[in-house]
Amino acid sequence: MFLPKRCEQRTKWMLAVALMGWLALVGCSVSVDDHNKDGNSKVDIETPFGGIHVNEQADARDTGLVVYPGARVKQKTGEGDSKSANVNISSGLFGLKVVAVEYESDDAPQKILAFYRDQLKKYGAVIECHTSQQAGDLTVKADEQKSGARPVSCHGDTSGSVVELKTGSEDNQHLVSVEPRGKGSDFALVYVRTRGKSEGSI
Repeated sequence: MFLPKRCEQRTKWMLAVALMGWLALVGCSVSVDDHNKDGNSKVDIETPFGGIHVNEQADARDTGLVVYPGARVKQKTGEGDSKSANVNISSGLFGLKVVAVEYESDDAPQKILAFYRDQLKKYGAVIECHTSQQAGDLTVKADEQKSGARPVSCHGDTSGSVVELKTGSEDNQHLVSVEPRGKGSDFALVYVRTRGKSEGSI
């Protein structure tokens, strides 16, 4: 399962510090459902300063998008190869929510892209990016000095066969990543929301 591959350095630093701090705290509670009957894991960590919640069984509805007709959730190919995730990290410093689900379809990429271009319009202007890997063009930023949300844009490699449709801003975005696979397609629905210290809960 992929999560944002290129985050702003500030966000990565805060995340690392927060995680280390939470795990070192006395009085934190940890609940781990390593593998439920469907083979999915769930982890909940609560501390006086915030929490981490990870669930491998994500619901596509939490991405704000409907599933392409006839698409199938991709199956795991091995241990640790989850094809969906719902991650929520919250503290007084920052917050991060990521929902992602991977699918496969017998239809060609262009049909799926046309379907989601229409779906994404309700969230604003839709841009198209090209990359060499799923979510390879996903950039996330939690900006403490918000003078206005930064619109999503394309970054890095622009020559790959993976097409990504994005809308929103770098702190509140919807993304659909579509990759050719034989005569069909693999695709992922992703929702990412971040917040800085001065903002409310996600």
